Amino acid sequence: MSLVESKNVATNKYELTIKVDADTFKAAIDKVYRKNAKSIQVPGFRKGKAPRAMVEKMYGEAVFFEDAVNDLYPEAVANAVEEAKLEIVARPDVEVTEVSKEEGVTIVATCIVKPEVSVKDYKGIEVERAEEAVTDEMIDNKLASMQQRNARMIDVEGRAAKNGDTVVFDFEGFVDDKAFDGGKAVKFSLTLGSGQFIPGFEEQIEGKEIGEEFDVNVTFPEDYHAEELKGKPAVFKCKLHEIKEKELPALDDEFAKDVSEFDTLEELKNDLKAKEVAAAKQAADDAVENKLVDAVIANMEAEIPEQMYENRVDSMVQDFDYRLQSQGMNLETYLKYTGMDMDAFRKTFRPQAEKQVQIRLALEKIVELEALDATEEELDAEFAKMAENYKMDVKQIKKYVPAEQLKQDLLVNKAIDLVKNTAVVTEKAADAE
Repeated sequence: MSLVESKNVATNKYELTIKVDADTFKAAIDKVYRKNAKSIQVPGFRKGKAPRAMVEKMYGEAVFFEDAVNDLYPEAVANAVEEAKLEIVARPDVEVTEVSKEEGVTIVATCIVKPEVSVKDYKGIEVERAEEAVTDEMIDNKLASMQQRNARMIDVEGRAAKNGDTVVFDFEGFVDDKAFDGGKAVKFSLTLGSGQFIPGFEEQIEGKEIGEEFDVNVTFPEDYHAEELKGKPAVFKCKLHEIKEKELPALDDEFAKDVSEFDTLEELKNDLKAKEVAAAKQAADDAVENKLVDAVIANMEAEIPEQMYENRVDSMVQDFDYRLQSQGMNLETYLKYTGMDMDAFRKTFRPQAEKQVQIRLALEKIVELEALDATEEELDAEFAKMAENYKMDVKQIKKYVPAEQLKQDLLVNKAIDLVKNTAVVTEKAADAE
């Protein structure tokens, strides 16, 4: 097997002409025959016992050609790509242009390759950094959320239901004086104002008292999920059994002890503030990095093959599916619930995929321009970190993650660090915008 010609036929596209010699092709035919001989039936012979010459006479000389070519071409194409020193980004399109026992096989493989990339002015990029100030109001809001999470429901007596209450009631719905499926419940719990029911329903419970029986008159929305109810006026016969409201705990030292590891409310506030300050700092740092990434991409030139974007979208969709499966769902079910088809779903990943492909290409070019490298010690440290994160042995991690792949990731991280370390960052007060 040998590479006959490597021809650049278009931007990022090469045609490789590959020759598989006659002897190699014949050996492949022999291999295929031996693999399939036991299942071949020829009249006059027991199954699997017919001589090969008889099989070829009956079914034609080329009976084993297709399987032999399929057995040969992956290795032939892979070797040719390596010999041509191409970095391909998609599976090659393969066409067999000649096949015979006498001449062997000629294959033309069309390959999409990684684009030529240029990137400039990636050092000394000027960006502004704005860190949000942490205010007392923000801490108060955090405490209020903690209050809500630790509230308890208490029974209400002596007053009517109001917005924000949780009511327990019976209901049965009628359209054209006929009860409809799914329109009945006993002692159903509903928080008024939650928007759980169709518009106009919850507001009509407000002002009602325990034990009261009443009608709720509504009209189903035109886009309601049940076809037979769309746009129809309905009457719900209701009876109110219970009214409950949230009782918030007092914000004091006892509250701090109950919800945290701190003994006083002041200590809890200080901890919340410290976490908010750290979060604000991280958000500002992330925003700076995003600005730097955008600047690097803007300073890059490359004709990026569409297949690179599609490959990245494929990976993102696959990762999303894996996460769904870990939660007991699959992608097909998710799409049904959201009403999206696969094309629409893939489009949601496209902008992020484009940005990831572009910055990766730019950073890889910076690695090349700066002659960045990674030592064995650095690689070992990365493997150890991964092993710790995944709670696995380092040897196991090395089986799943090729060292060369990890090295490339490490070098890309070094490139982004170089961009960040050489950037000119000026602080800007958030309220000055």
